[in-house]
Amino acid sequence: QVQLVESGGGLVQAGGSLRVSCAASGRTFSSYALGWFRQAPGKEREFVAAISWRGGNTAYADSVKGRVTISRDDARNTVYLQMNSLKPEDTAVYYCAASWSRTFTPRTMSDEYDYWGQGTQVTVSS
Repeated sequence: QVQLVESGGGLVQAGGSLRVSCAASGRTFSSYALGWFRQAPGKEREFVAAISWRGGNTAYADSVKGRVTISRDDARNTVYLQMNSLKPEDTAVYYCAASWSRTFTPRTMSDEYDYWGQGTQVTVSS
């Protein structure tokens, strides 16, 4: 079992930056593929970014590519999402997700993940 707890959300002006974090319990964090998804009011949950086992590869949604960076610190059992040049359309609840993996392929589909955090709200004002 893996428990995920997001933090770092908040209110930021358009053009600003924010880093959200996700801390995981468990001793095998390095064995997991990790991802970030988001859900805006009235919309379906959508993929944002993913990082493979051991951080070998990353993947990003087209809507955030070039503005967002996913990273992991296996020593701290934490995955990060650094978001720059934020836009009002980035406003959403951001969720981290994890699934056991032994491949270097980032997982971009929500149904590929077994564990989810409770989410952290990110609001970008115009």
